[in-house]
Amino acid sequence: MPQGQLDASHKGAPLPDLTVTDANGLPLRLAALKGKPVLINLWATWCAPCIKELPQLDVLAATVRVVTVSQDSGQPERVAAFLKDRGLARLEPWLDPKNDLSFHYGTGTLPTTIYYDAHGLEVWRYVGERDWSGTETQALLAQARPA
Repeated sequence: MPQGQLDASHKGAPLPDLTVTDANGLPLRLAALKGKPVLINLWATWCAPCIKELPQLDVLAATVRVVTVSQDSGQPERVAAFLKDRGLARLEPWLDPKNDLSFHYGTGTLPTTIYYDAHGLEVWRYVGERDWSGTETQALLAQARPA
C-alpha cells in the first residue's frame, strides 16, 4: 500500500463490522457509525508520527467525528491518560487490543486514517503521517456524500 499519499482504491467499501472498546470495555460497533461522516484513525502511543498528528485531529474533531483507535496492546488505561495528559479533549480513547482494524485495513503502518461518508462508505484513506490542518484537508473532507 502506498504511504504518504491519498488512496481512493477502496472507495465505496463499507465500514467494517468490527467492535472497538474503551478502557472499561464499553463497545463501539463501527458499522453503526453511519449517519454522519467519520474519520477513523489508527495510532499508538509509541508511534511518533501518530503523536504528531493527534493535536491536529483534535482540532478537526470539532467539525467531523474522529474515532481514534489505539493499536496499543495491554494497559488500556494508559491510552485515555495519554490523550488527557496532552489536552486532547475531543479525541475518544478507543482500543483495538487484537489489532482487528490493522488486519482489516492491511496497512501494517501507523498512522492510518480512513474517511467514510454518511452512508458508511469509504471515501479515501491515508497511510502514514499527514498534516491535517489547512484548506486541503477541508477539501478532502468535502468529498463525502451527505446523508
